[in-house]
Amino acid sequence: MKRLYCTARIASVLVTLALAACNGSSETFQGWIEADIVFVSPDETGRVETLSVREGDRVDAGAALFTIDPDLQKADVLSGEATLANAQQTFRRADELLKNRTGTQKDFDTAQAALRDAEARLNWAKTRLARRNVVSPATGSIQQVYFRPGEVVPSGRPIVALLPPGNIKVRFYVPEAMLPKLSAGDPVKVTCDGCAPDLVARVSFISRVSEYTPPVIYSLDERSKLVFLIEARPERPDALRVGQPVSVVVAPKDAK
Repeated sequence: MKRLYCTARIASVLVTLALAACNGSSETFQGWIEADIVFVSPDETGRVETLSVREGDRVDAGAALFTIDPDLQKADVLSGEATLANAQQTFRRADELLKNRTGTQKDFDTAQAALRDAEARLNWAKTRLARRNVVSPATGSIQQVYFRPGEVVPSGRPIVALLPPGNIKVRFYVPEAMLPKLSAGDPVKVTCDGCAPDLVARVSFISRVSEYTPPVIYSLDERSKLVFLIEARPERPDALRVGQPVSVVVAPKDAK
């Protein structure tokens, strides 16, 4: 019974699209809301010390997200500072000897190279230490937290998932015949159950590669089995939710 209902619903949609094409009116396509999630992770393995956000929190770019224990990085900084102090002393001695003509150019060059290497290593250690305090790379909302304070997180494993509003997009497929009617920047109307009225998105991507029609879509025309992915950026991304099914209404060029 469920299969018969699904088939009947699909047939109804196809009839509607066919009539719309004949009348030159707007056409409706089924789509969904998707997003490019930003996964924020530490550079190196460590234990989560503090967590400043929870699921659902809205954060600004640069806001604190979490910190990883910095003990090893602090030790590297102290070691680098000691090495730099020795290198500076050696360089000053080599410089004085060269000026007094009691030292060689080779000893001076070696001391200078060691000094530069010590400075670079100390800067690297300080950078590693600073990056134990992780801040938000963009403004958005926290979608999920994967590790809590006290847990050890491997390098590269995300601790939080961040969703910037600009990363939300509408995705839908259109047949080849619709491609001449769509251009980047064109507005499309987005509707869904419980959504605010007059939601508009603008086409941001038109695939140049065809795909086979998903199994839930049928057509009497063999050519319509090849469809093209379209993406559109909503003007009000806060009014839509990731994974939400939507209907996308594409108006004729002269009606936009």
